[in-house]
Amino acid sequence: MNILWGIIISYFIGSIPTAYLFGKIARNVDIRQHGSGNVGATNVFRVFGKCPGILVLVLDILKGVVAVAVIPDLLGVADILPRILMSVAVVCGHNWTCFLQFKGGKGIATSLGVLIGLTIRIAVIRPVLLWTVLTWVICFLISGFVSLSSIISAVFLPIFMIFTNQSFLVILLGIIFCVFVVLRHKPNIKRLLSGQEPKTSIFSNKKPKISQKM
Repeated sequence: MNILWGIIISYFIGSIPTAYLFGKIARNVDIRQHGSGNVGATNVFRVFGKCPGILVLVLDILKGVVAVAVIPDLLGVADILPRILMSVAVVCGHNWTCFLQFKGGKGIATSLGVLIGLTIRIAVIRPVLLWTVLTWVICFLISGFVSLSSIISAVFLPIFMIFTNQSFLVILLGIIFCVFVVLRHKPNIKRLLSGQEPKTSIFSNKKPKISQKM
């Protein structure tokens, strides 16, 4: 029963639409009507700028950390299987939030939070986190595309897990996250192939202009 409660709580934590809430509370703007229309940190960077983007990114990461490193311990179900189940639940909550008609973000930041949370409790996963983040950073610096960097990192995630001899459950989690990321980025993949995907500059100090949804 505690595992079930953990899954439910993790889903609702993931479902908190931080990007949407920031837009409504801080700017009285529905972020779904601007930029890419996505309810995630990348679109916050595009629509509102660097500082709001960083804030939403950190909050989305924290959702994953709390669901994996805190909730299981509080409920006394700290084995690997409950953590894996709650990992999937919190990312599902972010991707398909019940607060926005089951239309959410793409799960990158929350998945990163899950990996961070797992490394807090399972030290052998730390190399996976390191290599996944490095892969994302290198791809982004080369291409300038957040979406492409996220897709490539997600594809390599289970590969890194296999090569670092992670357990079957951890590798399975990596495969699930990889599938989630690719499926959630299908529109981005189409735009990348057609040359219409916008680049994102997270280092620019230029104030963005709020534009209508693409």
